[in-house]
Amino acid sequence: MPVITLFSGSYCNEKEVVKEIGARTGYQPVSDQEIVAEASQLSRIPENRIERVFTDKTSVFNRLTHERERSLAYLRATLAKRLSEEGLLISGFASQLIPRNISHVLRVCLIADMNARVATAVDVLKVGQAEALKTIHRDDEKAAAWMHALHGAKDPWSAELYDICLPTDKTSSRQIADLVERGISASAIKLASGARQAVDDFKIAANVEIALAKKGHSVDVEVKDGVVTLTINKHVLMLGRLEEELKEIAIRESGVKAVETKVGPGYYQTDVYRRQDFAAPSKILLVDDEKKYVQTLSKRLMMRELDSAVVYDGESALELAQDDEPDVMILDLRMPGIDGIEVLRRVKQTRPQIEVIVLTSQGSEEDRKTCMELGAFAFLSKSVDIDELSQTIKAAHEKIQQERQQP
Repeated sequence: MPVITLFSGSYCNEKEVVKEIGARTGYQPVSDQEIVAEASQLSRIPENRIERVFTDKTSVFNRLTHERERSLAYLRATLAKRLSEEGLLISGFASQLIPRNISHVLRVCLIADMNARVATAVDVLKVGQAEALKTIHRDDEKAAAWMHALHGAKDPWSAELYDICLPTDKTSSRQIADLVERGISASAIKLASGARQAVDDFKIAANVEIALAKKGHSVDVEVKDGVVTLTINKHVLMLGRLEEELKEIAIRESGVKAVETKVGPGYYQTDVYRRQDFAAPSKILLVDDEKKYVQTLSKRLMMRELDSAVVYDGESALELAQDDEPDVMILDLRMPGIDGIEVLRRVKQTRPQIEVIVLTSQGSEEDRKTCMELGAFAFLSKSVDIDELSQTIKAAHEKIQQERQQP
């Protein structure tokens, strides 16, 4: 039975169309929220962080955690599993992850004239036309970034990307459902043997990506008739050893007939391939308004294989704590604007799982007592030995890991 995917512009009557198609065809609607929830349960990555892959915003820690790549792998695995079910109507951003060579998919686009979309947004959001237009443009930018990342397309609503592209301001939900019903009866999208192999390859690719991610690796994965090709797009000093390690991991996955490796164009750039070390802290945030000091500290920690991100004020620290959720925060006490004590207080209120190490040159005994009462992991002087600071960071990370393992 064919699968229907539906990608819609915002304020283009998507919910009503999905409901009408479901009622007409008996197909089961599957939303982004369902796919993300299943992927989160499978991966143990929080849903809000998996959802970030649908935007062009990438965590500052991604170069170490590969969280975006891992999230995509688990989304693909979830979709691959669902494709074995009958009668699915998959709508939203996740639907675009289904490879184009899976031919039993009817790809539907819903879009409308901008004036019609603005009128709908004004009615739904209870805002003026200018604000409605701004909201729609923001939504379209998000859709465009997603489609460009997946398909290289500049226009997310281009008819070339879909089997059916319908204007919802000129076509009723009933008419759309009628056209879709006729579309799924077309012989061109029946589940033929070639499509079955493409689905199998999709499943294999997702499982290989996950297996590699669990070992800390992030490379491009392609599968054709069970043969896996791994593309390394970052420079590595010992290429042969990496290739052997990747092959050993991939060949164990069910359905894999053979594994090949190659280097991609990114291999010849200055970026360096880094395998994620799950035993080491990978999301460290340094917060200090003394730029020269904190940049030097970041370099000294890197020499001890502790990479970090840096911000220079309390406001940026709070914003990053909300969006990127560092594991360990190294926090200066005296900063203009929002000071360290206030940052610590707010972080522990909203993200108590973040371990905060206060690092100051001006702290009093009263400050130390206040910080520890607020939940700081440690209170250290800036004159502390770098090795002692490194060990404190690792101890904070160990505490986090132990808490995560608790039921």
